Amino acid sequence: MNRPASPRRIGIRGMGSYLPRHLRTNEEVAYQTGVSAEWIHERTGVRSRHVAAPDEAASDLAACAVRAAATAAGLDACDIGLLICATSTPDELGPSTACRIQALLKADHAVALDVSAACSGWLFAIKVAHDWLRAERAPRYAAVVGVEAYSKFLDPTDRATSVLFADGAAAAILGPADLETGFQDFSFGSDGTLADHVLIPAGGSRNPATAATLADKSHCIQMDGRAVGRFISAIFPRLVSEALTRNNLDLGDLDCLIAHQPNPVLLHRLGEELGLDADTLVIVGDEVGNIGAASAPYALTAAAARHTLRPGARILITVFGAGMTWGSALLTWSGAPAVRIGPTPVAQPGQEGTPS
Repeated sequence: MNRPASPRRIGIRGMGSYLPRHLRTNEEVAYQTGVSAEWIHERTGVRSRHVAAPDEAASDLAACAVRAAATAAGLDACDIGLLICATSTPDELGPSTACRIQALLKADHAVALDVSAACSGWLFAIKVAHDWLRAERAPRYAAVVGVEAYSKFLDPTDRATSVLFADGAAAAILGPADLETGFQDFSFGSDGTLADHVLIPAGGSRNPATAATLADKSHCIQMDGRAVGRFISAIFPRLVSEALTRNNLDLGDLDCLIAHQPNPVLLHRLGEELGLDADTLVIVGDEVGNIGAASAPYALTAAAARHTLRPGARILITVFGAGMTWGSALLTWSGAPAVRIGPTPVAQPGQEGTPS
């Protein structure tokens, strides 16, 4: 009797990112929020933010990132059979932003859909694509993009949000992987009782847009920074610990830890408390701010573009965001290339930004 074939292993074949050209500096943010540039850097670690042009929507940023990832993977848009977009800042409430991206790319053979899980969304979407590709008669390749155009939803005078949030996109091309590489473990969670910690209150079916909601800026992102900070301080070490335990690993077995980038100062502190080596935890939020669902894939793209990931590297990806939502994945790196499009980001000390 023939045994059923085991599901194929799925991994990353290429990474790509896109940053808009315009920069919003700490000096500009400080002037509008009534604090100093030094105050912003000391408390957040963010040096600058990229801002979409008035005629750039989330789909425009995402399409550029997917093109970059497809180029890295050696594919054309017509090779993509599944296109998933993770975003909190869609072009419209409907249709899905993924359909807009599909049209821009002319990815005629793709099935396009959105996943909404805020800053955790890209990894949630990776799980959907991963399982989709493992099914019988599934497409061979999927594009998974995280994108935010937060600048369209910011009150520039609100220092809780304006100092952190920015625009950008990053994408992965998923496809068949060798038995020694690819994704090996996923875990996800959510707690809807914490949904009010960070949200855009107006514009949906509960609180439709009106002149009053525009006047009181309810269409802008609102965040309880202290509550969110407490949540991250609790969930990040838990995600790392539980992933290591599930996979019988120690911290020293990780070659790279990719995390959502909410606040570089907070992420540095939590990494030090965990005992993570500075070279293991990838921090790019100082370059680009918090770009939501694009943060984790942007960090992974940056690490790949800087040639700091060797084939066979063991990578732990951790995400957390509004909802509140969280997740993790263990990935063995295949050596996939990366392409970064856009202006050179502000480099960390001792590093050079390497767009290609």
